[in-house]
Amino acid sequence: MAGAPITRDLERAKIAHARTPRAGLGAYLTIYLGVPLLGLICLTWSLVALPAGVLLPKRFGTALGRRGISGGFRLYVKVLRLVGAYRFDTRALEALQRETGVVIAPNHPSLIDAVILLAHHPNMVCIMKTSLKRNIFLGAGARLARFVGNTPPRRMIGDAVSAVRSGAALLLFPEGTRTRHDPVNSFQLTVGAIAKHARAPVLTVLIETDSAYLGKGWPLFRVPALPITYQVRFGRRFPPPSDVHQFTRELEDYFRTQLRGSPLSGWLPSGDPSGSGSFTDITEHQRNRDE
Repeated sequence: MAGAPITRDLERAKIAHARTPRAGLGAYLTIYLGVPLLGLICLTWSLVALPAGVLLPKRFGTALGRRGISGGFRLYVKVLRLVGAYRFDTRALEALQRETGVVIAPNHPSLIDAVILLAHHPNMVCIMKTSLKRNIFLGAGARLARFVGNTPPRRMIGDAVSAVRSGAALLLFPEGTRTRHDPVNSFQLTVGAIAKHARAPVLTVLIETDSAYLGKGWPLFRVPALPITYQVRFGRRFPPPSDVHQFTRELEDYFRTQLRGSPLSGWLPSGDPSGSGSFTDITEHQRNRDE
């Protein structure tokens, strides 16, 4: 019985390898040109956002900042679709822009998740690492859009609650970091705490992809096999919670049930869901596929 999980993992690897083309010249061009393109979009917007943050009234500047980020990311997603790097199924997100005063809670398999979601909502606020608000590519735009830094915690919660009460959609990944184990990591309490204080519903978003590209620990310029399949769908809408701990357990159980046996299982290792896995664990299933 001890060898059963290993056998299943090997079978998953063979299936992924058989159904997905190997990385070729097109993949190298896509990655080595696509990543700098995203950087160029962010840097260009920073050149606009930096003076706008000083010259514009706060309310107008915030609206411009959020729309600018959404528009830039939407352009990047269109390019990825056009060159065939991704097979996106994001039709469900066409309705996302109608969501106001809500916490958006997706799973987080890839670095591109935030880009995809922000591209589909002109008034979305993201909770991000505070250090990124000083980043040359992201900082000026994030400050203009009034994105929320994740430290200190009390200020983070206060700023997030204010954003939701003002009518924005708040993007917050319950795992707190990118996924390391199938199907999700253990959830943090932050989503429940903010939703409780803001008296806001929580809309779950289920993301499935068949590639470890830009997952936790993936080197930025390591080339994956293309195209990458990426699907997004809405899940359950939870009412504002009263018990944060109970809500968090229920939320995590819901994601585990919904994502069990999804394409994520083809590359995410099974095991301790506490988030202690390594990049080596995650890429073991795809070693033959991408080399």
